[in-house]
Amino acid sequence: TAATPAMITQATERQRCKRQRQDRQRDATMTSLLPMPEKRIFSGIQPTGNLHLGNYLGAIRNWVTLQDDFESIYCVVDLHAITVAQDPQQLRQSTREVAASLIAAGISPERSVLFNQSSVPQHSQLAWVFNCIARLGWLNRMTQFKEKAGKNRENATVGLYSYPTLMAADILAYRATHVPVGEDQKQHLELTRDIAQAFNQTYDVEFFPLPEPQIFGSATRVMSLRDGNSKMSKSDASDNSRINMTDGADLIAQKIRKAKTDPDALPSESAGLEGRAEAQNLVGIFAALADSDVDSVLADFGGRGFGEFKPALAELAVAKLAPMGDRMRELLANPGDIDAALADGALRAEEIAAPIIDQVNDIVGFLGAGAKSG
Repeated sequence: TAATPAMITQATERQRCKRQRQDRQRDATMTSLLPMPEKRIFSGIQPTGNLHLGNYLGAIRNWVTLQDDFESIYCVVDLHAITVAQDPQQLRQSTREVAASLIAAGISPERSVLFNQSSVPQHSQLAWVFNCIARLGWLNRMTQFKEKAGKNRENATVGLYSYPTLMAADILAYRATHVPVGEDQKQHLELTRDIAQAFNQTYDVEFFPLPEPQIFGSATRVMSLRDGNSKMSKSDASDNSRINMTDGADLIAQKIRKAKTDPDALPSESAGLEGRAEAQNLVGIFAALADSDVDSVLADFGGRGFGEFKPALAELAVAKLAPMGDRMRELLANPGDIDAALADGALRAEEIAAPIIDQVNDIVGFLGAGAKSG
């Protein structure tokens, strides 16, 4: 039957009423959106056991500084840890060790929010919503999955594949505005921004911020003390390749004395370090620990050999790092105190995240406590 003018008019009116109803619902949601935070930073760290100098100079000391300028939320990401097989008892111990390292380095459980990820269920809840927002093509571009899965890709866990959406949830469960990132995390932050934007567009709201990278001057890339071409790593078979945050003064000095070098004197300018990986590494460590720069260090030590430079580096490293090791061992001797600090941080984290996820649930259309009618 052909549509009459009256039928067309009625259909047009129904569409107009539907659009008005949608506009009213959107406006009601928009007017009740939680205020957007101004300067809130989030970062997480894997519970990989004792941290080392590379972790401290590359990330943790920057987190300490950020406490002065941002509402800071720091997380031990134990959910991310189980994307590969973990021994349960070791995972619990490693979580405590990393938390102790952060506190010993200067992260204040009072000034910042410090907790372990699995204690705040909103991370997992939001991750599922984001699994339904993110696209397979976006995840297929993530290079870290390809690196970690390697040739055994078919046996990799789904969690290892989709962990970038959990990472996005970690950040956006708090509507964090800034994230400190290194080179290996820039791609994941870009994905987080894509997911936030896609959510906002899908539901026609300006709810999630697009987090900005918090980039520090020249990143300190700390290499092995035994091989200047390899990163300092916990997985290195030689303990002399790294300075652990639990190392005492004598051990720190011993490792620096044994660090690999070359027979030449230090140059007076940074250009002279080209092709001298071990020399470049030790000078970079000195500059970072002294809050200086490579050129300033070489201005002081240029023309001098490692017989003079290493004792100066050892003295500086002991002064900066030994108190952290002492504090960390003190904390680990009382694991109940660490657990209590993390539990308190989890409560504070959930106080921030719960209203945000409640609003996400409402925007998406889930029924539940506080859900809108209509």
